[in-house]
Amino acid sequence: MSHAESNHSAEDSPLGQRSAYIETYAPQLLYPIPRVGKREELGISASLPFFGVDIWNGYELSWLNLRGKPQIALAVFRIPADSPNLIESKSFKLYLNSFNQTKLANTDALLSLLRQDLSEAAGAAVQVELMLPEQFGRVQMGELEGELLDRLDIEIDNYQPDPALLRAALDEQPVEEKLLSHLLKSNCLVTGQPDWGSVQIHYYGPQIDQESLLRYLIGFRQHNEFHEQCVERIFCDILRQCKPHKLAVYARYTRRGGLDINPWRANFSAGPGPQNLRNARQ
Repeated sequence: MSHAESNHSAEDSPLGQRSAYIETYAPQLLYPIPRVGKREELGISASLPFFGVDIWNGYELSWLNLRGKPQIALAVFRIPADSPNLIESKSFKLYLNSFNQTKLANTDALLSLLRQDLSEAAGAAVQVELMLPEQFGRVQMGELEGELLDRLDIEIDNYQPDPALLRAALDEQPVEEKLLSHLLKSNCLVTGQPDWGSVQIHYYGPQIDQESLLRYLIGFRQHNEFHEQCVERIFCDILRQCKPHKLAVYARYTRRGGLDINPWRANFSAGPGPQNLRNARQ
C-alpha cells in the first residue's frame, strides 16, 4: 500500500512511544495519517470548503558532506491542504534526524530526497526550501496582524470548542476585519501534550461578535486534536455559524522537536498566501 493510500491511525503513530533514533537515511520513518476521518467528523465532503497549506519550519536539519563534515540548514516545508494525508510530527522529526549521519554530495541531493519522500507521504507535491548558514541573517520575524481579542475582559467556564457560542450581526451590513488571539491552546490528539499558538481570523461578512469568538477560541484549551485539524474546525465552525462571504484562518504554533506547524485555510485569494514570519514565541 502506498503512502497516498495509507490507513494509518493517529493511535498507532510513533507519538507517545519510545523511539530509537536512526541516524542514517530512513524514509520509512514517515507516518502519514489520512485527513478524511477528521474532515468527515466536521461534515466536510470530497469538495473542500477551503484551500490552503500547512507551513512547517525545520530548525534541526543536518547531514554530512562526502568528506564526512557536518552541514546544517533551516528548512521550510509547504504541504498542500488538499493532500490526502497529513504527516505525523514525531515521525517527521525522526525522519529528518535520519539524515544526521548520511553523506550527500550537495544540497540538491538533499532537496531531491526531501521532496520525493514528503510528497509520497502526503500524497501530493510538497514544496521544500533550504536556507544555508550564510543566509541566516535574512530570517525575518513578525507578528500576525489584527485587532487583539485578548484585550477583552471576559469570564470563561468552558474549555471545549462550542460553535454555538459564535454570534454575528447577520442582519447588518458586512464588514472586513482581521481579528487576532494569542490564547489558542489545544492538546496533542495522542499524547495530550499542550500545543500553543496564535490565530488570525480574516473575514468579510456579518460582523462577528468578538467576545463570543474569544470564548470559542479559548474553548480549545482542553481539546485534543492535531494543529491542522484544529484550524479546519475553527474555519468550518465560523463559516457555518457566522456566515462570512470570505474567510481565512491562520495559526502559528510554537515549535516542538525542532519543528513548528502553521496551518492556513481560506476560501478566497488575497495575494500569494500567508507570510511565513516567525513570531516571538516561535
